[in-house]
Parts: sequence; C-alpha cells; structure tokens
Amino acid sequence: MKDSINVSKENYLKAILEAEAEGREVIPAVLAHWLEVSAPAVTMALKRLKRDGLVEVDPQGIVRLTEAGRETAFRTALRHHLVERMLSEIFGMEWYEIHEEAERLEHAVSPAFEAKLRDKLGEGGACPHGNSVLPESPAERKRRGELPLSEAAEGRRYTVVSLQERDPKLLLFLHRAGIGPGQSLRVTAQNYDQTVSIEMPTGTSILGRPAAEAVWLRAEISS
Repeated sequence: MKDSINVSKENYLKAILEAEAEGREVIPAVLAHWLEVSAPAVTMALKRLKRDGLVEVDPQGIVRLTEAGRETAFRTALRHHLVERMLSEIFGMEWYEIHEEAERLEHAVSPAFEAKLRDKLGEGGACPHGNSVLPESPAERKRRGELPLSEAAEGRRYTVVSLQERDPKLLLFLHRAGIGPGQSLRVTAQNYDQTVSIEMPTGTSILGRPAAEAVWLRAEISS
C-alpha cells in the first residue's frame, strides 16, 4: 500500500474523473482500491478536498467533482496523456513501462512545458495504450464496435485496440503474455473457469477474467 503522503490531491481528483468517465459511481472504497491507500487516508483526503471546494460527497457517500475540481482533474489527466505520448513518441519508451513513469512526471510539468508538448504532439492522439485523455464507458465503446476480451466470441480473430492502463503490474503481465495494442489474436475458448484461451502469432496464452476485462478488441473482417 502506498504512503498516503505521496498521493497528491491531483491523483485523487484524476481518479474520480476517470471513474466517472467510465460510468462508475465513485465511493471512497473505489478510490482506496485504485490509489492503493487505506480507507482512513481516503477519508482524510476527501475532507481536505471538500474544504478546498473541489469535491462534494452526498449522504450515500458518492463523491462528485465540483466545477473547480473537474477543471483541475482534467488538466492533470491531459498532462499525464501528453507525458505518456512524449515518452513513447519522442523517447521510444516501451508502452508497458510508461504509465507509472508518467504518474510521477505529470505533477512536475509546468504550464510552459505543457504548452510545448501540446504544440508538438497535439491533444487528439491516443496514448501508447490506445486510450484518449479520458476513458470511455463500456457502453460507449460497445456502440463503437469494441468489446472486452472477456466477452469475445470463440473462433474469431480480433485486433487489440486498447488496454486499461491503471495497473502497471497488469501492463507488464500483458506484455509478458505477448498482448499489446495493435496486435492480432484469435479467441480459442471462453473457459468454464472464466479464463480465456487465445492464440497469437507469438504463441498461445490463457488470461484470467481481470486481465481479459482490461483488453479491448475490435473484430477483424474476414477476407
């Protein structure tokens, strides 16, 4: 578990914004899980954020951003996105190493440097994991023709369009399994134990449900 002192208010605000963008109701337990801090640390952080006018907490315990909190959260998410793209597109850093590095660097980016990154990279591109600045809800993604590996049909071929990047350990696991953005795979079985068997040019692999839910695909058109 991380030391709560090292988890800044920007991290809390960004986590709330990302959870809302995914269509979740944000409660303190979600923040504790995502940020790897204790429940008391979340309680203290939310008190400070409420005091500063950045969040509101309703009687059911659901946390929502105020207008000021949303603006701060989006600026942090944008800096994170730009830093990830910089590390990949300019410095050639591997996609599975980038998220954690960007988490550290995003708080040190000055407005002047952010402006330089925006001029250099633009704001519309995808990060190395295939994601935009803010995540989308599963419903929005499915309307666009995407689906998680956990729901993919047996026997069909797919292209990996993006990976959930919240957990650096998961990204490293997917890399070691041979799974990355833009790669092609075939689902050989949706198993009884909720694992998924897949076949790739590099070999075969079996993923548990948490990993399979983090991999988003688009069906390949049969020739």
